[in-house]
Amino acid sequence: MSDGRKISYQPTAGLSYDPIETLYWDSEALQGEVDRVFEVCSGCRMCFKYCDSFPLLFKEIDEACGGDVSLVSPGVTEQVMDSCFQCKLCEVQCPYTPRDDHEFKLDFPRLVHRWKAQRARRRKGSLGERVLANPDLLGALARASGGMANVLNRSRLHRLFMEKVLGVHREKLLPDFARSTFEKWARRDGLCKDVDNSADAPEAVLFQTCFVQHNSPELGRDAIEVLQRNGVKVVCAEGFRCCGMPAWESGDLDTLRANARVNLDLLDPFVELGARVLAINPTCSMMMRREWPELLEGEDRERAQRLAPLVADVSEYIWNLRDEARFNTDFLSSPGDKVAYHAPCHLRAQAVGFPGRDLLRGIPGVKPAMTMECCGHDGTWSMTVHGFEASARVGKKAFDGMQSADSEVWATDCPLAAVQFEQHAGRRAMHPLTLLARAYRQDGFEKRLREPEDETQ
Repeated sequence: MSDGRKISYQPTAGLSYDPIETLYWDSEALQGEVDRVFEVCSGCRMCFKYCDSFPLLFKEIDEACGGDVSLVSPGVTEQVMDSCFQCKLCEVQCPYTPRDDHEFKLDFPRLVHRWKAQRARRRKGSLGERVLANPDLLGALARASGGMANVLNRSRLHRLFMEKVLGVHREKLLPDFARSTFEKWARRDGLCKDVDNSADAPEAVLFQTCFVQHNSPELGRDAIEVLQRNGVKVVCAEGFRCCGMPAWESGDLDTLRANARVNLDLLDPFVELGARVLAINPTCSMMMRREWPELLEGEDRERAQRLAPLVADVSEYIWNLRDEARFNTDFLSSPGDKVAYHAPCHLRAQAVGFPGRDLLRGIPGVKPAMTMECCGHDGTWSMTVHGFEASARVGKKAFDGMQSADSEVWATDCPLAAVQFEQHAGRRAMHPLTLLARAYRQDGFEKRLREPEDETQ
């Protein structure tokens, strides 16, 4: 410190990652933890490669502060915090985390969230932050536009307007909005059923995620097809909201909690039956498994803690059926020998392996080539003016890794990573569930594994 005292690596009295604690909202307590974590990170420097937060911090400490982290200015601290896009990879790799039961109890992403939550309480979020935090509203407005939203999102003039008003970068490729929701299809297909404890009770309920609901209903249909082909009694529910991650990115805890409460109300009957809750997007399964049980309060926290053990990624759940007779490897077509596979950061954060990749290996002849680098999209961060350029730079290793696989077919479990690859690497990746659904069909891919006349044998 500036008075010559060394900052201890041990947790300060201000350590808190729990927003129901008064201490969590104490600004002085937070600053003590910020100084401590900066000191630990500066001494370690393992995470220099993940995002701009760490190189920015280390440069400031070395060049402007003479190694004294207590001299890092509030302005630079804000830049460090805003450069974190919550990929979670630093927490995955850090040897000093609560996950590893280490005495330092260091969790940089949660420290950033705490810092942003305090800032959000001090000042109102920007219009852009509030709009991007509500993908359900955006989806409803887009459908009400009758398709004009997609047209406008490709208009240069409109994109300039969006950049000025909402802070959405004019060059960012935005996913199209679907004309109809996944829920509407599920209801029409008879999948939205009342929950009961009869012999016909569901084995699982699909949490389709807001991206599937509003942007990619076909991915939800593929997920249902794969689940049903593997003998899973799966149903859907109407009224799910976003998991809350887009709001939490800017420290908006109130919106996260409000969304979680609605979702818990819908999921409670399934939880009581012991049904599994299957999420298509790794970010959403991570939120329900890891974040809700620690961020919600009161009865909602208790409900989230009961829910968490029942949550799984869809591919993870299907892969866990591999030793059962119903596990279906009766593929009729193949995407080819080479498939470039990207492992999303939020899947890695859950420490469940790479079930999407492993399922693809079950298609005869398919050999996935895996890339584990961050793609840089990370929720809404890459859509913003301040995040767009950095997201492309951070994601370059992932782009190069996928391209080096020399494959026409790319796969990733993260739908937003697919958008990032399309823009910056020239090819849109498909979800492993989509590849599986197509491989079950005779005409799914040009390469057939059986002749048409064999299909009914």
